[in-house]
Amino acid sequence: MTRFLLIHGSNHGAWCWRDVLPLLRAAGHEAQALDLPSAGADPTPPEQVTLADCRDAVLAALDGPTILVGHSLGGITITAAAAAAPDRIAALVFVAAWAPRAGQSARDLRAQYRCENLLSAIRMSADRKTSVFADENLAPLFYHDCPPGTVDYARARLTPQPTAPGTEPAAALPAGIPRHYVICTEDRVIPPEAQQDMVRDWPAAQVHRIEAGHSPFFAGPDRLAQILINIAETP
Repeated sequence: MTRFLLIHGSNHGAWCWRDVLPLLRAAGHEAQALDLPSAGADPTPPEQVTLADCRDAVLAALDGPTILVGHSLGGITITAAAAAAPDRIAALVFVAAWAPRAGQSARDLRAQYRCENLLSAIRMSADRKTSVFADENLAPLFYHDCPPGTVDYARARLTPQPTAPGTEPAAALPAGIPRHYVICTEDRVIPPEAQQDMVRDWPAAQVHRIEAGHSPFFAGPDRLAQILINIAETP
C-alpha cells in the first residue's frame, strides 16, 4: 500500500480530486486530498496566506512516507514541502504543474513561458493580494474537455487565490527524491511545450503523458489514476 496526498492548484480545493481518490483507494492505496489554507472549506483569509502556510499544511497532513501529487500551482507547494521534510516524501508527481528550479517562483515561470491564456484569465483584487479566474475563461481554458456539468460544479467551489504563494522563490529539492511529471498534451493554461521544457533533463521514464487539458482529474480520472498507480507500483 502506498500513501498519496493530492494537492490542488490555484483557486481549487480538495474537491477537484473527487473522481481520482476512489480509483486510488480501489487499487489498495491510501489516498487523501487537502484543502490548502483559504481554499475549499478552509476558513483562513486568503490575503494572509503565504507559501510557508501551504507548505506547513501539507507537512501536517503527512503520515509516513507519502507520494505528493501537485497540480498546477500545487507543484510549487509540493516542492516546498519536500525541501522541508525530504525524509517524509516517497516521490513527487507534478501534474500539469509548475516544476521550479531553486529560486524560481510561479510568477517567474508564467513570465518565462509567456502563458498568455493564463495571464488573460486572472483577475486581481484591488489590493493585489488575491485573484480569481474570469468566468468566461473557465469553459474554454480550464474544463474544455471535461464532462457536462463540470464547469458548474467547479464554479460553485472555486475560491480566491492568495497571491503570495505564487510569488515566493522555490527552495532547492534535496537529491534523491524521485520526481515524476504528467504532461497534459491538450493543456490551454500551461502550454505542453512549457511542461516539456521544465522536465527537459529528467529521465524519460519519469515523464508521463495524458491526452487531456489542464484538468485531467475531471477529463480523464481513470487514466490519471492509472499513471499514479503505476508510479506507486514500479520499483
